[in-house]
Amino acid sequence: MALTIGIVGLPNAGKSTLFNALTRNNVLAANYPFATIEPNVGVVGVPDPRLAVLAKLFDSERIVPATVSFVDIAGIVRGASKGEGMGNAFLAHIREADAICQVTRTFRDIDVTHVDGEVNPASDIETITTELILADLATLERAQPRLEKEARLNKEKQATLVAVQQAQEILNSGQTIYRAGLDREPLRELFLLTAKPFLFVFNCDTDELADEELKSRLRAVVAPAEAIFLDAKIESELVEMEPDEATDFLAEMGIDEPGLDNLARVGFDTLGLQTYLTAGPKESRAWTIPKGASAPQAAGVIHTDFEKGFIKAEVISYDDLVEAGSMVTARGKGKVRIEGKDYIMSDGDVVEFRSGLTSAAKK
Repeated sequence: MALTIGIVGLPNAGKSTLFNALTRNNVLAANYPFATIEPNVGVVGVPDPRLAVLAKLFDSERIVPATVSFVDIAGIVRGASKGEGMGNAFLAHIREADAICQVTRTFRDIDVTHVDGEVNPASDIETITTELILADLATLERAQPRLEKEARLNKEKQATLVAVQQAQEILNSGQTIYRAGLDREPLRELFLLTAKPFLFVFNCDTDELADEELKSRLRAVVAPAEAIFLDAKIESELVEMEPDEATDFLAEMGIDEPGLDNLARVGFDTLGLQTYLTAGPKESRAWTIPKGASAPQAAGVIHTDFEKGFIKAEVISYDDLVEAGSMVTARGKGKVRIEGKDYIMSDGDVVEFRSGLTSAAKK
């Protein structure tokens, strides 16, 4: 599933440094606005320790995690909705993303300029949110005359017109469409920016990472969206270390895991995704599906023919499989279930699909 999260923020918030760490790429991270002229795309594996356990149980040759694509988009400035700072091009790139990750600077460094002259996370968040709201209002204003004409001829378009009017009221109140909980389906054709899910990354220094009072205040600013706290510079150093060295380094700092691992997981969840697992001698793999997907839909992620010819699925929960130690033992204990077309997948299901065309999932 080609799902992407667009990384946005004011210039010099640490977006490109974060992206470098996420993808181990070396895109330009310079101390001036618009260092990133074209969006950079990187595919990031979602950490899942279950895969290593399955690989050991099934003697798999390789591990294939689920992935999330991150797009590094150049800094947005005040007036971006009207084209300031190459805003039109950057806003177009955001429209193509499925969710928005806003990187906000909290670190203070006199050698790294702030586009507004001072570090103020709440103000920075408001600046970008305002620009996205203004861009959406402009989109709605342009679309409304067309929709009014279409609604007179096509009753199905009336729901879209009503949704547009509701969206305008929400945006004019200063809220995003997603945060207000407005049904986004009638608005899908308009590709509105504020209808996308948001998550927030606060780029901190080491002292701020340990400041629970500060983090509590910042969580309140973005609630109910997820807040992630990390030091992008440290994260970029961690990815260059050997795993044991990185673990020791984090332990010395009193941090449980790299911020990037948390970001990948939160991003995956923000997109409304979950994984099911397959395992065999060839590979142990996490497959990406929407929450609420049925067994045939899940089979279709492997190959469309498996959805069309779906017969049944052999399913066991990851925990039950690990406790049993093998599929043979799990079957003997009655832990393996046969599920039909109506089965709704759960995160961590270990599955083998049976199809009228072929069999899937033992890779």
